[in-house]
Amino acid sequence: MSFLLPAEREDVGDLIPNVSYLDKKQQQMKVKIQTTLGPIVVRLYDDTPLHRDNFLKLVKEGYYEGTLFHRVIKDFMIQGGDPDSKSAPAGQNLGMGGPDYTLPAEILPQHFHKRGALAAARLGDEMNPERESSGSQFYIVWGQTYNAGQLRQLEKQLEMQQMQDVFNRLAASHKAEILQLRRERNRAGLQELQERLAAEAEAQVKAAGSALSEAQREAYTTLGGTPHLDGQYTVFGEVEEGLDIVERIQQVATARGDRPKEDIRMELTVVE
Repeated sequence: MSFLLPAEREDVGDLIPNVSYLDKKQQQMKVKIQTTLGPIVVRLYDDTPLHRDNFLKLVKEGYYEGTLFHRVIKDFMIQGGDPDSKSAPAGQNLGMGGPDYTLPAEILPQHFHKRGALAAARLGDEMNPERESSGSQFYIVWGQTYNAGQLRQLEKQLEMQQMQDVFNRLAASHKAEILQLRRERNRAGLQELQERLAAEAEAQVKAAGSALSEAQREAYTTLGGTPHLDGQYTVFGEVEEGLDIVERIQQVATARGDRPKEDIRMELTVVE
């Protein structure tokens, strides 16, 4: 979900709202997303305070007023939060708009992509290895349900992806050594290093245990969701009311770029 060019890191601190501005009475805040097809109420997690506070700040400023759910994929998710969508004519490509900052990742294992999860869109890993979130764009998960066999197969795939992620991080930490071996055209040395890092990556993933927790297994075999996104994007809330509206939106007809053929607008307000 790559939609926003990252800002310079030194500018981010001035633009992200101070996480202490919410008092204790305001924790576990809820936001109503009034859409063309009906209302959705989301509850924001307290242990992802940067995303919670930023979302509330934008809602209170009216940032999302009149924006669209500009990207909808059936049995996957619905996405919005691009300010450029407010007056976008039919056929206009959307998904690159947002404020001039990103948010540091707040990816926590207890918050995963079950159906109804509220998460932040972001640039892909190649341009955004720290997995920083878009300053405004978000998505709500729909996904699908999995049987036990499908989940076992998926878990194997997730484990392989985790190994690849760990291997990439290890390789990055050995960049100077790799460059030196390449300059020397030392193929044997490169092969030995690759095998060593691969073994270390596998050991780290195996030591971490199962790729899916019991809570994830329960959710994905009953409620449904998108488990392949777990650990990749920040989940900072969930739908408390209006999951039927999410279902209706994810079923609408779409055109090029996964944009709904008929605009689905939203107005967001904080639930007091």
